[in-house]
Amino acid sequence: MAASLSLLCGLAMTSTATLTTTAASPMAYSPTIRNRKHSATMLHERKRRKSLSPPVVGAAASAVPLLRSRTTRDSSTPNIYLEVLKTAREKFTQEISFQSKDKDISLAKALLYIAAEDEAYMAFNREMDALSCLNEQKDTFVPSDAQEWDCLETMPLAHKSISEWLHELDAIAKEVEAELVSRDIGCHLVAVLEAVNVVLFQSRGFKRSTVLVDSKCSYLHSVLNSGRGSAILLSIIYIEVCRRLGLTIVGSRVGEDFLIWPQTRNPEELFKVTTGHNLFAIVNGRCVEDPRSKASDVNSSSLLGLDIATNRDIIGIALANLIRLHWKRASRTNHGLMLTSPLRPVHDATEKHSVIDGPNDHLLRPQDLRLAIMASERLLILQPHNWALRRDHGMMLYYNREYSSAVQELSICMAFAPEEEAEVLEPFVEKLHLLRLESSWESLGHTGRVTVP
Repeated sequence: MAASLSLLCGLAMTSTATLTTTAASPMAYSPTIRNRKHSATMLHERKRRKSLSPPVVGAAASAVPLLRSRTTRDSSTPNIYLEVLKTAREKFTQEISFQSKDKDISLAKALLYIAAEDEAYMAFNREMDALSCLNEQKDTFVPSDAQEWDCLETMPLAHKSISEWLHELDAIAKEVEAELVSRDIGCHLVAVLEAVNVVLFQSRGFKRSTVLVDSKCSYLHSVLNSGRGSAILLSIIYIEVCRRLGLTIVGSRVGEDFLIWPQTRNPEELFKVTTGHNLFAIVNGRCVEDPRSKASDVNSSSLLGLDIATNRDIIGIALANLIRLHWKRASRTNHGLMLTSPLRPVHDATEKHSVIDGPNDHLLRPQDLRLAIMASERLLILQPHNWALRRDHGMMLYYNREYSSAVQELSICMAFAPEEEAEVLEPFVEKLHLLRLESSWESLGHTGRVTVP
């Protein structure tokens, strides 16, 4: 039985050595003629003690050049990460550009650029933390993430570059071809799909992860490396492998599932039972046989009415899952906190004054919040007119205390949103203006709160 590929869209070696050098402060000792004898005695005693002490050269003394070298090398490393951040975003934007035909977009490349940008951001944070430790404790050695690479193309993602991960997909396709040869069967559609399932889910052992907050299951290189991933990532791997075999796989949202099937002009053949299962079930697995799933209602007739997801749509689903994942991780200590929770009336008609409250009541993990914002930025490149997405993006900026940017995004959102939604947003945007004013007021050294008369 083929493993299920249905998509649940509800989500989306160095040890630290401490080196301490102790330098005795030279004594301000100016003996007079009367105490020269005493001085000579002290000097003799000091020399005697020194001769009895073990030599302190070794680790601490020899580590000074290493520490200096490490500090110099590390100081340039953050610039490399920043350059990778910029280049990865540019490459992603080029890959999904609307000037390109959708069929020419590589799902694998786009997702690897996403992974490279996020990994560069996290590595940059680690490197800055290491440099801060070096600045605070000059005699402490702090390991660095720096490696022998200097650009996006050579940046390692789980020990492999982007091109090497693309070759990994090529290797999987070759394994499928070898499986077909070993069976001594022709390249019939059913045989090819069964061979793909054998290689992916038996030989390679790919499995769908049920841990929805594990970020490793949402990045393509991590899934290829570990064999565990979200359903959408497994679907993308399936699509990419089949594309290398000359077989076009398409997909569509069906309820909470994302179903895939080989492109055909005769959908009836997908539902003919062979070897105990029809072709549609072979590709999608148990979800199409589960009566609780809307996928079980799909047949040859309803299949024609489904909206086929474009490559841009599939990338969008993966990004939406990343937003949900990182927001869930960022708000872990605030169970149930929603992005739109603050969108409530900010003025009480019975009160004379309205006090401005920022997002200080909620403790969010800053790195995960920034990763969610980055995923949202990429999704907005794909869907610039999606008002709900832009609203959520603006709310994340609000939680991150980027009030000016939040005002800008939510103001744009109001231009696209339905009238009733715009009415909800308008007083909140006014609140953000006041929060921005309050932040400026405090930055000038003033105290107290800004109130609305």
